[in-house]
Amino acid sequence: MHRRQFLAASLAASATALAKDAQAQAPAAGPREYYQIRRYQLQNGPQTKLTESYFSDALIPALTRMGMGPVGAFSLSIGQETPAYYSLVPGTSVDALASVGLKLSQDADFLKAAEPFWNAPATSPPFVRVDASLLIAFEGWPKLTPPASAKAKRIFQLRTYESPNYGDHVRKVEMFHKGEFEIFTKAGCRPVFFADTLIGPRMPNLTYMLSFTDIDELNACWAKFGADPDWKKLSASPRYSYEAIVSNISNLILNPLSASQI
Repeated sequence: MHRRQFLAASLAASATALAKDAQAQAPAAGPREYYQIRRYQLQNGPQTKLTESYFSDALIPALTRMGMGPVGAFSLSIGQETPAYYSLVPGTSVDALASVGLKLSQDADFLKAAEPFWNAPATSPPFVRVDASLLIAFEGWPKLTPPASAKAKRIFQLRTYESPNYGDHVRKVEMFHKGEFEIFTKAGCRPVFFADTLIGPRMPNLTYMLSFTDIDELNACWAKFGADPDWKKLSASPRYSYEAIVSNISNLILNPLSASQI
């Protein structure tokens, strides 16, 4: 084989491998999942240990018995109002997530393990407040894709984009399907989910989660994302750039708790 032919074949093989690697990070097409995200606002002190024990000893084992998962459990490391813990529960339907509370209350093993948390005295409550949101996965990313190893070193970035109106919100969701998924994977970001908020605060908005080894990798990947020619072209499209289609961004950095399955 001539050198020129060899180089051409090698470049083609490399491009094919990269394309396959990017495709492997995206979930296969199928029914869209639903997600319940709960935010547990805590106070420093006994509440953090009690809530983490509740996740590891009661909640996650019970959800696993129901066939739900992988379940995410995280502590907020960078963001407003720390300490706070987050849970992420995937479900196949709205009904599956809506009935979780009822099923938990009928699970004797759960009730026994959850006793210190569920029935904590009013003088020593287990949390300050709990907020919850219900989301549906994007059509182009219908299933949660956790990191390859739930025990490897990792952090998570949870981002929420608010839009000034529903039309702009639809356009922002559309941008993900017009190329942002691929740009994220090319940049080395590891998406976990992309979802539209059905019920929750500050609507209309969308939320997505990315995984990184550490903050240095996060910053490096975002630099690649911002410099990507495909991103520059997409973000400059008149359909998406004629006005600010994102009015506010919430950007949180989460660390997985020891019991997290994500």
